[in-house]
Amino acid sequence: MKVIVDAMGGDYAPEVVVKGAVEAVSELDVELILVGDETKIKIFLEKFSYPKKKISIYHASEIIEMYESAALSVRKKRESSVVVGLELLKKGYADAFFSAGNTGAVVCAATLVLGLLKGVERPGIAIHIPTLKGISLVIDVGANIDPKPLHLLQYAIMANSYFEAVLNRKNPKIGLLNIGEEETKGTEFMRQAHQLISESFLKNNFLGNIDGKDLFSGKCDIIICDGFIGNVALKVSESMLEFIYNLLKRSLKNNPVGILGLTLLSLGMKRIYKKIDYTEYGGAPLLGIDGIVIVGHGRSNAKAIKNAIRVAKEEVEIKLNEKISKAIAGTY
Repeated sequence: MKVIVDAMGGDYAPEVVVKGAVEAVSELDVELILVGDETKIKIFLEKFSYPKKKISIYHASEIIEMYESAALSVRKKRESSVVVGLELLKKGYADAFFSAGNTGAVVCAATLVLGLLKGVERPGIAIHIPTLKGISLVIDVGANIDPKPLHLLQYAIMANSYFEAVLNRKNPKIGLLNIGEEETKGTEFMRQAHQLISESFLKNNFLGNIDGKDLFSGKCDIIICDGFIGNVALKVSESMLEFIYNLLKRSLKNNPVGILGLTLLSLGMKRIYKKIDYTEYGGAPLLGIDGIVIVGHGRSNAKAIKNAIRVAKEEVEIKLNEKISKAIAGTY
């Protein structure tokens, strides 16, 4: 099993990416190809002890920065670590690709270099979120901000295959994120998406529309939305817990009883943070691409990098794309 890692992708690359890669080869049965500035990668690799045969370096002279335009940078920087890494995957040098770099560039390059699975029109990024009842899957959270209703149906099909194969839970409940639960709610686009899913082979597991209050309730195993709404919901959710914690700190710290309460609160918050910690999940699969591609958080630390590599390995082992292709083919 080989995974290509974009060593230059992420807020703390290449140092943190290299550290996560070393942890991965030390704990997992996997080999890695680190793509990026060879000189910089070697500097950080020399700081660690690891099985030398499990990590190789492939030089890429350019970097796509976080702020750069996705489509323009992919076209102009053909020697970037993202593009070079995906071309190596296309040529069969490895089984999967991971990057914590510019998400738009990864999506654009993966689509152009690897192409899409037959029958899929747009890829979608799927993430795990904690709920009151366990784990739910949200798709899309940023790959496609201007989809068609058919794309949301395809997201539902791909997410259903992922949930059954990766999380080993049959017949997951599916909801469509909307501004209300009634079928008539939302834009014409949302109503058409609702109709398509409700008429598909997923209809028995489709709960219909859900609104924002049910995002973390566990009512649905899979939550379908367009990339614009999904990304906004994700970013708001990430900041909310920290906001509430800081608000409570301000309210409690000015009196003795409050200080005791703050101590107890901090213990509880640590447990909650562990439950929602994105580093535990590692990376988000880019579903619909003709190849296993995992997208990481820009702030990924070494633990997140290691777990993202683990996720990539698992998706290859269970032949996820074969399962998605069969499910998509069954709708045409």
